[in-house]
Amino acid sequence: MKRPEPSDRHKQLHSQEAIARRLDHGPSSSYLRDLIYGAIDGTVTTFAIVAGVSGADLQTGIVVILGLANLVADGFSMAVSNYLGTRADEDLRHRTRLEEYEHIRVFPEGEREEIRQIFARKGFEGEELERAVDVITADVERWVDTMLQEEYGLALNSPDPKKAALATFVAFSVAGAVPLLPFLWNWLAGSTIDVPFVWSAVASGLAFFVVGSAKGRYVEQRWFAAGSETLLMGGGAALIAYGIGLLLKNLVG
Repeated sequence: MKRPEPSDRHKQLHSQEAIARRLDHGPSSSYLRDLIYGAIDGTVTTFAIVAGVSGADLQTGIVVILGLANLVADGFSMAVSNYLGTRADEDLRHRTRLEEYEHIRVFPEGEREEIRQIFARKGFEGEELERAVDVITADVERWVDTMLQEEYGLALNSPDPKKAALATFVAFSVAGAVPLLPFLWNWLAGSTIDVPFVWSAVASGLAFFVVGSAKGRYVEQRWFAAGSETLLMGGGAALIAYGIGLLLKNLVG
């Protein structure tokens, strides 16, 4: 099979200078997961509340109060959970690093054997394998970094917990406010929008699709497929909430 010719962009990305700049800069932290997760969850949970309350045929004020409460309380809860989870990853990496330092100090021969077997499984053998072991174990920091990545599967860097939490909260609040907009308008300006739930459903569906499409762009998934997937999942959650609202309405009645 004939190998395709590299494009100019590929050549630029793989020039000696470009590679050196990337390696010197190191891996960058991405908060895409936090933004996508917060936006989808914010839209789903808020619209679920709107759908449930609308299914129960309750007043607009109740929709607004419960929706705003969800934006603040659930958004803050998600941000705190994300902060603590990211901090837990940092603590685990720090604890594991200290353990590896101790293992190297107490029993370096055993740790060298671990490095030897790790690289043997990668295809190194003979003199090349011993040379790789010597190079890795010649520097304690490099030695420990290798153990963290290869033995424990831990990343050497992680997102900043505060930035991750902030990204989650902002995305949750902004996207989660979309389903409330028609009800907020009627609440503040009078009932000028007929059947606000329909407009809320349309706005929420659009938000689901836009967020999913944005996710698809960054994970190399077709934007239409990614948007449709998120729309279907969010719509399913809303239908469940609406059905529960109808059931509770009948039970109360």
